[in-house]
Amino acid sequence: MPEDLNDLYQGIILDHNKRPRHYGALANATHVAEGYNPLCGDRIEVFLQLSGDQIEAIQFECASCAICKASASIMAEALVGQSISIGESLQESVSRILKTDTETVTLDVQGEIAALSGVRNFPARIKCATLPWHTYQAALRGEAKAVTE
Repeated sequence: MPEDLNDLYQGIILDHNKRPRHYGALANATHVAEGYNPLCGDRIEVFLQLSGDQIEAIQFECASCAICKASASIMAEALVGQSISIGESLQESVSRILKTDTETVTLDVQGEIAALSGVRNFPARIKCATLPWHTYQAALRGEAKAVTE
């Protein structure tokens, strides 16, 4: 990735860490799950309010590293107002972005999710970035807990 894109993407991660979107408990949540990464100690709770197959609202609270918090914030921004099927395809996109360096990633195509591509250069931190997404999936499935493996 060109240096200026790295700087831009790093700036997006730092901004979402400092000013997370959709942060805080959601009083009228229909689905809730807690996530935990035993390797680094990240903890997150994801709250969803679903109406049919639409994600009406999504919030999170966490005690985590900057990457986990930024990923959760980016996730919430991307998912709010979307259908569950769109959420599934966004999660698949994040998985591809984090696991392969052949995936072409641009803000024009993936939006701020593209900023997570820099994490793939630090394999030990990939689980930090995926924890919010695994926790979101656990909430959808009605599971109370998600643990990264």
